Amino acid sequence: MQKGKINVTGKDIFPIIKKFLYSDHEIFLRELISNAVDATQKIKILSSKGEYKDELGELTIRVKIDKKAKTLTISDAGIGMDKEEIDKYINQIAFSGATDFIEKHKDDANAIIGHFGLGFYSSFMVSDTVKIISKSYKAEKPAVRWECDGSPDFTLEEIKKENRGTDIILHIDKDSENFLEDSKIEELLNKYCKFLPVKIAFGKEKEQKDDKSGETEKDHIINNTTPAWTKKPADLTDEDYKNFYKELYPGSFEDPLFHIHLNVDYPFNLTGILYFPKFKNSIEIQKNKIQLFQRQVFVTDSVEGIVPEFLTLLHGVLDSPDIPLNVSRSYLQSDRNVKKISSHITKKVADRLTELFTKEREDFEKKWNDLRIFIQYGMLSDEKFYEKAIKFFLLQNTEGKFFTFDEYKKITEPNQTDKDKNLIFLYTTDPEGQYSFIAEAKEKGYDVLIMDGQLDAHFINQVETKLGGTRFTRVDADVIDKLIQKDEKFESQLTKEDEENLSQVFQSQLPEDATFLVSFEAMRKTANPTIVTQNEFMRRMKDMSKLGGEASFYGNLPDSFNLIVNSNHKIVLNLNKKLHKELEKDLKIINEEKDKINSEIDALNTLQKDKKEEEIPQEEKDKRKELNKQISDTDNKKQELLTTFGKKQKLVKQLIDLGLLANNMLKGKSLNKFVKRSIELIET
Repeated sequence: MQKGKINVTGKDIFPIIKKFLYSDHEIFLRELISNAVDATQKIKILSSKGEYKDELGELTIRVKIDKKAKTLTISDAGIGMDKEEIDKYINQIAFSGATDFIEKHKDDANAIIGHFGLGFYSSFMVSDTVKIISKSYKAEKPAVRWECDGSPDFTLEEIKKENRGTDIILHIDKDSENFLEDSKIEELLNKYCKFLPVKIAFGKEKEQKDDKSGETEKDHIINNTTPAWTKKPADLTDEDYKNFYKELYPGSFEDPLFHIHLNVDYPFNLTGILYFPKFKNSIEIQKNKIQLFQRQVFVTDSVEGIVPEFLTLLHGVLDSPDIPLNVSRSYLQSDRNVKKISSHITKKVADRLTELFTKEREDFEKKWNDLRIFIQYGMLSDEKFYEKAIKFFLLQNTEGKFFTFDEYKKITEPNQTDKDKNLIFLYTTDPEGQYSFIAEAKEKGYDVLIMDGQLDAHFINQVETKLGGTRFTRVDADVIDKLIQKDEKFESQLTKEDEENLSQVFQSQLPEDATFLVSFEAMRKTANPTIVTQNEFMRRMKDMSKLGGEASFYGNLPDSFNLIVNSNHKIVLNLNKKLHKELEKDLKIINEEKDKINSEIDALNTLQKDKKEEEIPQEEKDKRKELNKQISDTDNKKQELLTTFGKKQKLVKQLIDLGLLANNMLKGKSLNKFVKRSIELIET
């Protein structure tokens, strides 16, 4: 029997492993089974080359739990190790510079294991003692047993063992006894080893007999050794791809929209299958759906930064031998090969979408609503993807027809170009709620798009920036004649003073739960008497603020709307006549009083024209102050008169509510009052 110390340069390895790797201790099983797979693959290669002439026999890797002995054993029938090889690969560990490196990466077990090649030693995270029993494929070499109790001391001796291969026996420590539970080990095997290329057996298959469950003699194989991504696309049917999707995501009830099979061997190696799930019209980001593998060994399902952000919405697998198995995510994100892979995947996704659009446009349109938010997300976050996607991005109008940007530009340019040569794309975010505005736009011969997605506000801003001379305007952003401004103008039948008076009348009955600005617009006589609009810029900024970012400031501002009154509508003109009839004498007295005060102010201003402030007598200063107060009192008197008149007019409230109703803003108690008031007005 040989005794000795493990050759560790620097601090002892075991306290470091226990202290720093404990948080990620479950990866020990992946490391040990990966080693077993490597050993098995090597014996197959030697056999294929004729360097190993005996029968290969059963190559299944076996995982066993002995709860009584508190051991977990991983057994393979691979290449095995002899005494010299164990001494070389197990006892000699280059660990110089460990302290600084581990302190820096103490929260990342993968970085430490990958940096120092400590795959096997990860077993000490969960074990008091670890044994290796191994027999080399070289017939002349005796079997050996290596044992270590978690200190640098080990024993190594020759033993009897008939079969080629290696058993790793872990004596599980008290803190890790959950690894003696069948359910825990099965969970980890499914997570890390589900698609390894060598069969892995854990326990036996169960069967139901006479309402009782019992074990059979058949091995319970936990992995699929030839998953779909390892096969040639020509050898797979659509059904095969769907079945593999269900294998990846057993809880998924919906088939994916379509898939992309990646198979690259230059300038890097990459295989995989990416699936497009059905995307809802809101970003319910389900990351951790793309699984990253290295030669069928699971690496991570946290691929943010490894693939572009928008691709994390996809599902599927990526496998590349060029991605190291045991490294930190920060390393992966800065690795040149990973960056090349990321760019290639983006290109392949864009090419696949282009192909579907070009060759199967009808089917592409049917799937558009399930794809739109993903494509928008990609265009917003990746410049190269935007350049390709702008050619197949589809705009849908209220008629349900689809257009590319180029196609839509051709059909709208003749009628929707304004006087400044800007092409205006009108859109709605709520076809039902904004129906009256859409109807008016269509009467003018305009087309209206549906832009009701979560990312549309951000997307519209991006497109306007890139497509010069094109603007998006929501149909309720202004009166119809101002949405796309032409040279056509209407003369107002109200004077400036009439509009000022009526403005106060309407303000008297405006809702108090939002800010409203009253303005008058000379429109067609047949246009609505009142219209409620919201400024396009402010509304869009508030929409964008819901997703955060630079526009979040606007989300804190109160809602503000415009009440636009048609100064040529018969009802408004009749209201103005009624105002004149009832208030003419009082308004005349107030106006004459105000004119008299203004005359005195003008005279005083003339008198003080060339004087500096300090040269003006106090008496004149007091006089000016008194006159300004009289003007203010007169304005208040006029405002009170018009407000009192306005509050008595059911018609005024009715006109305001009509504008709100057309904009889908009249609800609950206010809507109920509107209905009752409508009946009263009809009866009179």
